[in-house]
Formats: sequence, C-alpha cells, structure tokens
Amino acid sequence: MVVLLAARLLGGYSIKKIAGADVFYAVLKLLNSISGSCFFLGSSLETLTKIKTKMIMEFPQVSVSFFSPPYKEKYSAAETAEMITAINQVNPTVVFVGMTAPKQEKWVFENKGKLRTNLVCSIGAVFDFYAETIKRPAPIWIKLNLEWLVRFLKEPRRLGKRYFVYSPRFFGYLLKFFFNRKAAY
Repeated sequence: MVVLLAARLLGGYSIKKIAGADVFYAVLKLLNSISGSCFFLGSSLETLTKIKTKMIMEFPQVSVSFFSPPYKEKYSAAETAEMITAINQVNPTVVFVGMTAPKQEKWVFENKGKLRTNLVCSIGAVFDFYAETIKRPAPIWIKLNLEWLVRFLKEPRRLGKRYFVYSPRFFGYLLKFFFNRKAAY
C-alpha cells in the first residue's frame, strides 16, 4: 500500500495494487504457453518440492528448477556465488525469489546483473501460498486492502518489523523526498 501511495505522491499515478500471487500466476500461464522455464530461489526444500510437484500438474509445459539457500539474515560472498551459479546453470526464463522482504529485494538489486534470465520476481510468501504450507487470507481481506493485517495477526513476530518499522521508514523517506522536490520548484 505504501508503494501505491508513493506512485500517487511522486508521479500523480493512481495505480491498482497487484499482488505477487497475481503476477506469479500470470507469469506461469505465459511460461506454460511458450514452454518456458522458471527457477525458485529461497524457502525450504520441503516447500520447493511441493511447488515443483504442483507445477508439474498445473503447468506441465514449464521446466522447474530450484535452490534452497540457508535461512539467515545475510549471505556470504560464497553463498551468493553458489546461488548465482545454480541459477545460471539452467538459464531460466524467469527467476522467482522468496527470501522474505526486504532481504529478497536487496539480494535481487545487488545481483540482478549477474543472473542469466529474462525476468526476476521477488514474491516471498507466494512460495508458501502456492505450496499450501501457509493459507493466503480470504479474498474479502484482499479486496479491502487488509491482507497485510490478516497476515500480521497470524505472524506478528515475523511481520511486525516489516509493517511497523520498514513501511513507516519508507513513508518518511517518501514524504521527505516529496516535500524537498516541491520546495525545489
């Protein structure tokens, strides 16, 4: 929701929220139609195996590969090189990254130039939603733009910092940029 506000404040754009799950399914449908390939980076081996099994049934024309890095705050240069090598060995059409926000976005930003792929999508929780290891909130909560609240209530320790530290911090940067830009005119 903060990104939607940023689009409105900075560019005057009124855009609709597009959830990672919606992007995920749209990309998979396209990949299936062109016999493309995808690579899943992140999550547990159990979740990745469930994803691959489900994809074989739902998107049989898509070639699927994956890599489960260790769960940690920051990766060493050797661990990052191992992930990049795993991706580049299969040269996928799309790489889906699910390492939790904002770690996944930072990892993609730092390494996107080293990846041999056409598209990289940071989609985090979608891995668990698709594998059905975590249930996505009901459509009514999504429509009301309160999916984040339901997810927070289920996982307050994990999501609290994201929603109550990082989002306000981003909003603060956004306002500072907005008002500094206005003052320059």
